[in-house]
Amino acid sequence: MTLDTSRIKLGGAPVDLLEFDQAVDLIAGRALASSQPPLGVVSINLDHIHHFGERSSLYGDFGLRSGPVGDIEWLNLADGAPLVEQARRLTAHQWPRLAGSDLIGALLARAERDGSSVGFLGGLPSTATELSRRLLTEYPALELAGCWTPSREELADAGYSCELAGEIRDVGVDVLVVCLGKPRQELWIDHYGVRTGAHVLLAFGAVVDFLAGRVDRAPRWAADNGFEWAWRLSKEPKRLFRRYIVEGPSAYRAVRRSPAVISTEVAES
Repeated sequence: MTLDTSRIKLGGAPVDLLEFDQAVDLIAGRALASSQPPLGVVSINLDHIHHFGERSSLYGDFGLRSGPVGDIEWLNLADGAPLVEQARRLTAHQWPRLAGSDLIGALLARAERDGSSVGFLGGLPSTATELSRRLLTEYPALELAGCWTPSREELADAGYSCELAGEIRDVGVDVLVVCLGKPRQELWIDHYGVRTGAHVLLAFGAVVDFLAGRVDRAPRWAADNGFEWAWRLSKEPKRLFRRYIVEGPSAYRAVRRSPAVISTEVAES
């Protein structure tokens, strides 16, 4: 079926405006659609604007046009209070925040129901072990195709990444959850995603750590009031200081300067 969506640009990055259930239906539907191009799903937040926005060195590397970009079609979901608030200002509609950590539970439940196989790329080997155990408990009928935990050095090798993508293809993965952090996960999907044979590739950052219980999610009150960044910074100050304190403000300014340019796109599910 087709789904009409509004697409805006925030800080130079495209954002597809969808309600929660629309996003889940679209992604789950594409997991079953082997005749269509692979769908890459990316969360657009301030960290994304920093890496891929109009003032970044990677600007234009992927996902700036509607429809297939190369061999991957990108769905760009608003993640983070500043982007959701700017989308509200530009469209006069309160759109939901669609972070990967918000969507993953519903998507796994749909995959379990629909019989879609799921694989995970990223995290530590110990994380993958705990992830497999928890998924077996929470989604007993889910077809877990595999968990791959390559190092950064391995992923930087094009030959290795091609072999890895071939291994994922051989086991048959409908939905590949790619948790490598920005910008590596988006670039890896763009370069190697088609080779994996996956119908949907989710660039979902720390989701593997959340699902495995290695990292706690922010309380709902913090997420709902735009303070998740502060909560996460308090938990991991060394790793996140640069992202939120050094890089974040300029990305925020770029989002707030975004003009009211809205276009209508058609996404298929």
